[in-house]
Amino acid sequence: MTKFSDTGLSPEVLQGVEALGFTELTPIQEKTIPFLLNSDKDIIGLAQTGTGKTAAFGLPLVDLIDPAEKGVQGLVLCPTRELCIQIAKDLEDYSKYLEKVNIVAVYGGSDIRTQIRGLRKGAQIVVGTPGRVLDLIKRMDLVLSEVNYLVLDEADEMLNMGFQEDLEAIIDETPAERQTLLFSATMPPRIGELASKYLRNPQEISIGSRNSGAKNVSHEYFVISPKNRYLALKRLVDFNPGIYGIIFCRTRAETREISESLIADGYNAEAIHGELSQSQRDNVMARFRSQSLQLLIATDVAARGVDVDDLTHVINFNLPDDPEVYIHRSGRTGRAGKSGISLSLITPKEEYRIKRLEKISGKAFKRLPVPDGKSIVEKQLVLLIDKITDSRVDEEKIGPFMPLILDKWKDMDREELIKKFLSIEFNRFLSYYNGAPDLNSSEKEKPARTKTREREDDRRRGNSQFTGFYLNVGAKSKITPRRLIGMINELTGDPGLQIGKIQIDKKISYFEVQTDAVDQVLSAFDFATFQGDRLIAQLAPEAPKRVFSRSEAPRKKHRKGAKSRG
Repeated sequence: MTKFSDTGLSPEVLQGVEALGFTELTPIQEKTIPFLLNSDKDIIGLAQTGTGKTAAFGLPLVDLIDPAEKGVQGLVLCPTRELCIQIAKDLEDYSKYLEKVNIVAVYGGSDIRTQIRGLRKGAQIVVGTPGRVLDLIKRMDLVLSEVNYLVLDEADEMLNMGFQEDLEAIIDETPAERQTLLFSATMPPRIGELASKYLRNPQEISIGSRNSGAKNVSHEYFVISPKNRYLALKRLVDFNPGIYGIIFCRTRAETREISESLIADGYNAEAIHGELSQSQRDNVMARFRSQSLQLLIATDVAARGVDVDDLTHVINFNLPDDPEVYIHRSGRTGRAGKSGISLSLITPKEEYRIKRLEKISGKAFKRLPVPDGKSIVEKQLVLLIDKITDSRVDEEKIGPFMPLILDKWKDMDREELIKKFLSIEFNRFLSYYNGAPDLNSSEKEKPARTKTREREDDRRRGNSQFTGFYLNVGAKSKITPRRLIGMINELTGDPGLQIGKIQIDKKISYFEVQTDAVDQVLSAFDFATFQGDRLIAQLAPEAPKRVFSRSEAPRKKHRKGAKSRG
């Protein structure tokens, strides 16, 4: 295996690598780092999440920057604020022993004024989300005329989140002679179109086959009735007592609901979603990385900043709509040469999707029965016995109490003693799974009305599950539905937010979000700007029945009864 010292990195960067404990290169690093240090050719890097992509482009990037030049020389674009913060931190670690290289992270959902001050102090490398980067460009607080290196990280995710127009607008602000590095876990047609438009005769560096799943991950699925989804989830966790993993849900509301239920049922679990402050998220992530937290419940984008190598399992509480998202999810485990397992809960009507996933990922999926109560009790019992067998006895501490203990147990035979001891330690599982029903489903069942479906039905019936907003930008500012969705995703940090009707006029826009997220959306737009002007999101009394007129445009003050944002 090639070592970092063989790549051509400078002694200062190698010192940073050594401080981080890196020793051997991953395959994507081995192919990418020497290439970038010796060529100005564009790159398309195809590799799964967790293969070391950040170091693959980050180490040569900090090494190639000229500290004497204070303009922005490197721009890294990524889909979420969590990933943005993580990449910026990694680059700072890589450049720790270099002459001062300034790195600034810019992202939505945070006060833009603080980020502007960071840019004005001078930044050779900027890491940002597309919406905030474009906003800073429009304000003329971010100038990209001196950019030599443009990195598009998680490019497929940025397109999935609706950032294509923003990406193209940003790329057009950079010099034509720049070196462009596009990294993606999958290669859907839209990525190919973006690459053909903006990359010049790129070198493709691929780890594994295009769109393939991680090679160290096994894929298992369980067919259940929709009403038994949560019960089946608990059984999978109980059947894997050493589990350390992420449970993926579709929406923020679902992550909150599942985490609250698991915690109430005694599981070591926590959720991350857009409602958490950065300090709350940091606290959850610190506990998860230290493995004091066993289960993390998250939406796909909320988990984008999660960088953990030791996950044993990924659980798909629901299959994602996009097969490429499944590849991203499963790639969270089986990292750094370790093996992992991806478990999926599906209904009978979803079995056809497994065949599609097998075809796209190139992996075989194994159907297994949901463990029954007896199997789970046996698994937990063996774990407890092994723990007792392998435990170390401290004779010095326990010795003085042995006469008392032996006296208390002198009339009890060995078998009775074992039964009593295991009963005390094991009563929860013995009671819970006594007579537990079979959760497996093989018949074609009518899909249950999920909460998302209920919301959609309620909205069609005119119920108040969705709340509308007016926004003071429209088609004249090149706002499109996809771009508006990307803006909401970025500002709230919650791509699982349910978005209803969207209508865009010349100067204003109307959009709907799930009613329980109203405060979240209003808060997200607090410091939001677009093309240098402050964005004003205003509660709408009702959906527009026709194209807006100028008189309907949002005013500076909110309508009576709406929360003031001034």
